[in-house]
Amino acid sequence: MIPAYNEADSLADSIRSLQRQTVVPGAIIVIDDCSTDATAEIASALGVQVLRPPQNTGSKAGAQSFALESVRTEMVMALDADTTLAPDAIELLMPAFADSNVTAACGSVLPRYVRTLWERGRYVEYLLAFGFFKRVQDQYGRPLISSGCFSIYRTAELRALGGWSTRTMAEDMDLTWTMYEAGKKVRFLPAALSYPIEPHNFGFMSKQLRRWSHGFIQNVRLHRRSLLRLGYLRSIVAVAFWDAVLASLAYLVLIPILAIVIDPLILLAYLIDAPVVMVPVLWQAAERGEVRRALAALPSFFVLRIVNGAFMLRALWDELIAGRSLLVYEKGH
Repeated sequence: MIPAYNEADSLADSIRSLQRQTVVPGAIIVIDDCSTDATAEIASALGVQVLRPPQNTGSKAGAQSFALESVRTEMVMALDADTTLAPDAIELLMPAFADSNVTAACGSVLPRYVRTLWERGRYVEYLLAFGFFKRVQDQYGRPLISSGCFSIYRTAELRALGGWSTRTMAEDMDLTWTMYEAGKKVRFLPAALSYPIEPHNFGFMSKQLRRWSHGFIQNVRLHRRSLLRLGYLRSIVAVAFWDAVLASLAYLVLIPILAIVIDPLILLAYLIDAPVVMVPVLWQAAERGEVRRALAALPSFFVLRIVNGAFMLRALWDELIAGRSLLVYEKGH
């Protein structure tokens, strides 16, 4: 299933990448969420099924849940309309379901383009997240998120859980944590690769970071009681939450103040963990033959991290203190 709202520029590539898989989907459904461009025509011309809700659903989650009852296969895959797959991505992800207790599985994510400051920052971020952190999470049986841009689910179990909820801005995180609460298993298989188009400028990036930061806080608040019973997941969510708060305060408040009051050299603290970041990033880049690209992108990662911190602090204030919860889904990429 490919939810799509005004995705005429990227949709054809996503569909073709599905049609060229070594394990071809039994059906491809594009949910044209009342687009005003040629999204539906492009999908139809490529021979896939097109569903159109009576009115715009307001979010990716809404479009996917609208189409879920039309699925007739045992498995269902969610793919973003700006995301392409490596030719063997589905084949490499399917072995996760040899375990009958696995309800969802996801693969690695890498930006399709690495050209601008923001794309470069996200490239390093993904090498670190999918090359290191998510592998550790999978070893404990608790990947933090089954990625919304590319995941496969057991259809019946997905339906039993109500599909994708629109109650938060991060429907993939909400669904993953709901699965854990229901006693389900989720797997991460790093060899299965997907390539979304990441935000190329600050305008798009700000929309995405706003949605992601609010979505994280909303999910922590929504699932906090059940998370207390889930051992390792409780621990990694707690660490992620406190890191988001403390690291953001340090980057945006503490370090600048100390640099002004004590010594400008304190600004070097922004790079204090650079060696720790570089080791897993360059390890992953070396496997891909992209060490030069990774080295060139590292400065952009530290810029993106500071910007991430600003959006996280704003989301914390809005969601937990000011009572201004983000309710409108605004797509960036």
